[in-house]
Amino acid sequence: MFDDLLAANEVFQRSFVDSGQPGRAARGLAVLTCIDSRIDPLAMLGLKPGDAKIIRNAGARVTDDALRSLVLATNLLGVERVCIVHHTDCAMRRDDESELRRTLAERSGADASTIELLTFPDHREAFERDLRRLRACELLPPGLVVGGFLFDVHTGALGPIDR
Repeated sequence: MFDDLLAANEVFQRSFVDSGQPGRAARGLAVLTCIDSRIDPLAMLGLKPGDAKIIRNAGARVTDDALRSLVLATNLLGVERVCIVHHTDCAMRRDDESELRRTLAERSGADASTIELLTFPDHREAFERDLRRLRACELLPPGLVVGGFLFDVHTGALGPIDR
């Protein structure tokens, strides 16, 4: 089932060289972005491996797990700024979660009412809500720099989400 991935890794290993980089974010950056496979966070921001901590989830939301990762990254791994990157044409951008819950229930055959999906109708509103959640976390440094951005999956353009 995963033979293709293991074969690709064997090829990768042949030219792999340990960079010797520490586990810290060399550019002091964490990027929280969506799981959408059209997004390549390093290329999009002109970064290379080791420059930033990359956190991904559906909708680029500050979930409990994303917050946990940011707490660890800021306190232990050199992160001083957080870049939250939403994108155009996102499946999580919806006015109402009910249709998505119905779809999930139909496809899985299970009750989807217990999972928090965190859909949002507006990128700015979602960013503001997530920014409030970050600011309320006492385990994050008070002066943490946070920026919200919107990536256009059709043009590659990145622009700020107005605050």
